[in-house]
Amino acid sequence: MKKLIEKRAALKAQLQAMLDKVKTEERAFSEDETKEFDRIENEIKSLDATIKAEERAKGIADFHAPMADNSVSKKELEERAFEDFILGRTQEMRAGEQNVTMGNNGAVIPETIASRIIDAVVDLCPLLAGADVYHVKGTLKIPKWTKANSTHDITVGYSTEFSTITADSGKFDSADLGGFLVGALTLVGRSVENNAQVNIVDFVIRKMAEKIAEFIEGELLKGTGNSAAQGVLNCSNTITAANAAKITFDELVQLQSAVKQVYQKNACWTMNNDTFTQIKLLKDTNGRPLIEPDSSKAFPFTLLGKPVYLSDNMPKAAAGAKSVLYGDYSGLSVNFRENISIQILREKYADQHALGVISWFEFDSRITDEQKLALLVQKAAS
Repeated sequence: MKKLIEKRAALKAQLQAMLDKVKTEERAFSEDETKEFDRIENEIKSLDATIKAEERAKGIADFHAPMADNSVSKKELEERAFEDFILGRTQEMRAGEQNVTMGNNGAVIPETIASRIIDAVVDLCPLLAGADVYHVKGTLKIPKWTKANSTHDITVGYSTEFSTITADSGKFDSADLGGFLVGALTLVGRSVENNAQVNIVDFVIRKMAEKIAEFIEGELLKGTGNSAAQGVLNCSNTITAANAAKITFDELVQLQSAVKQVYQKNACWTMNNDTFTQIKLLKDTNGRPLIEPDSSKAFPFTLLGKPVYLSDNMPKAAAGAKSVLYGDYSGLSVNFRENISIQILREKYADQHALGVISWFEFDSRITDEQKLALLVQKAAS
């Protein structure tokens, strides 16, 4: 308001100066001066209208001040509502209020809180971040082009006019992604209620995200079998190491070359920390370490020019183990059929002086392009 009033005063002074000038020179306004005078006059009128509108709005805001706090963002309102619900200051959260969504199991959560949980999971799980992720109800069918058998595929060759081309073809197959129900549970001590220094929402998000990330990464890597999600370690594109527990420079080169050049752009490595330590000690033919530091990456190391990720869910280098994964993770498709929902368990853990925060979601994963992935498998025990 102050700046608008000051600007109006300055413009009014300009008009007065123009009038004083023509009076002194005893003449009328020129055409250009008339246009400038009209422009400044219109700008003053516009400022007057804005100042009056702001004064009216201020009066309305003051009258309704007890009813709403317009300075509080939607995100902050949702966090407050969610925190009040967790701590029992309100008994329920209603769909349609504070952007709340309802699950089939009676779970409730503001949408902005749910999205923050999902973001945290992605940050903790690079495999999920690199995979093709879908949100489809029912069964998702992803088409895959394959050969009809070992010899039948689309063929291209020279031909002559009036001669018949031999017809041949491949076939379409599909990878089907459904949804498997998953639950995760975090306990929140009731003593937190008395500690104003703790951000309850951030605490719940962090703990739930850690549990979800640990489970999802394990499933996307190892899988559980045909009865649940399939992991990338089921890839059939493999290189077998000559030793049951050791890895050589040549084997890593062969593994990288097992992925076609077109898929190399977004390729990376994943391995256990023990395997990483073993490879870090290896040298190339010029005596230089294979793994080099790269401060521009989240995990600051590269191997043969590609980033390295570590995971406790990857097997250690041992007889028959699938010790190193390489490739573009978009060769794995993931379907989240049900987004994360939250339910607060108030009475179940009363004997532990705690609240239960339980999460549900449905997901499935399948390898949909094996050309993008390759595995190093250690030699089996003799």
